[in-house]
Amino acid sequence: MPIDILMPALSPTMEEGTLAKWYVKKGDVVKSGDVIAEIETDKATMEVEAVDEGTIEDILVPEGTENVKVNSPIAKLSGEGEGAASSPSPLAGEGGPAEQGRMRGLSEPSGKAAAASAEAGAQPLIRPASDRPPSPARGEGQGARIFASPLARRIAAQKNLDLSALQGSGPHGRIIKRDVEGATPGAAKAPASAGGGAATPPRQVQSLAQMGIPDGSYDLVPLDGMRKTVARRLTESFRDVPHFPLTIDLEIDALLAGRARINAMLESQGVKVSVNDLVIKACAIALKQVPEANASYSPEGVALHHHADIAMAVAIDGGLITPIIRAAETKGLAQIATEAKDLAARARTRKLKPEEFQGGTFSVSNLGMFG
Repeated sequence: MPIDILMPALSPTMEEGTLAKWYVKKGDVVKSGDVIAEIETDKATMEVEAVDEGTIEDILVPEGTENVKVNSPIAKLSGEGEGAASSPSPLAGEGGPAEQGRMRGLSEPSGKAAAASAEAGAQPLIRPASDRPPSPARGEGQGARIFASPLARRIAAQKNLDLSALQGSGPHGRIIKRDVEGATPGAAKAPASAGGGAATPPRQVQSLAQMGIPDGSYDLVPLDGMRKTVARRLTESFRDVPHFPLTIDLEIDALLAGRARINAMLESQGVKVSVNDLVIKACAIALKQVPEANASYSPEGVALHHHADIAMAVAIDGGLITPIIRAAETKGLAQIATEAKDLAARARTRKLKPEEFQGGTFSVSNLGMFG
């Protein structure tokens, strides 16, 4: 029975996008890792890969279609030899199992199969794991059917794996390629937690994860009652009371003279440092000297970031995007200038990957061109 290929989410906050291009047509045979489509948002362009092999049975969303909702079916894939023995019966109110593509930036080579990336990128395309418990890969009772893709079955046979011992990560617990590739003979399925004595995994700070800030890149300082109240009042004040900017004038003659000397030294390397590059470096140094300013608020606590990840505003057609100079405090001016030029160029052509414009800890917006 055919499975659905879903519209992928290119970022935690993405709700819809444009299906810009199909690289396959009805009847084409694809294998895991093949690029099948191109997806666009207002900030990036990404590719969708097949996570299993089979035949494109139908194209549900024509290329060029805008406002395609995340997780909505965009195509149907029929696996070789698919039938009742390898596919679960649809549940009431559901349209059957759904397979999904994973995202990958256009700057990466097509056809590169990255199992770890697929694990991170593919699973949320149906529904976040916190909203939907995993389904078993087989039914209950002796002799129950095992739900696995044809490719997974072939790999399992080659590796002498017992599919009944594996936990499927595909839709409805279906065992797919990535589940058998990393398995070893005799591997057992992890028992489900019965509560009580099971160890509790570290709590993920959801609000920071939604901003693109990776877990482990900060130290979380829990808020006491007073700081929670102050933070709540400030948030209410910002929302309900008009706010205003503070402006100061600076004489930067010495800065400009220093920039001229630096550029003279870097001329042979073809690198030119801008005033914006100098501001980025200055902000990074200041944030390391005053780490309390390099922080993000969340209801769970204040995240004090380990590095000064400076986001720089870049105007693009129809909007603004903020590519990030990671760990700017550790980089020299020549490296910052080179990275900034590359990021700005790819931002204007929408070739940035989500991790290149999400998760900044401080922003710099240069309005000098407006006088």
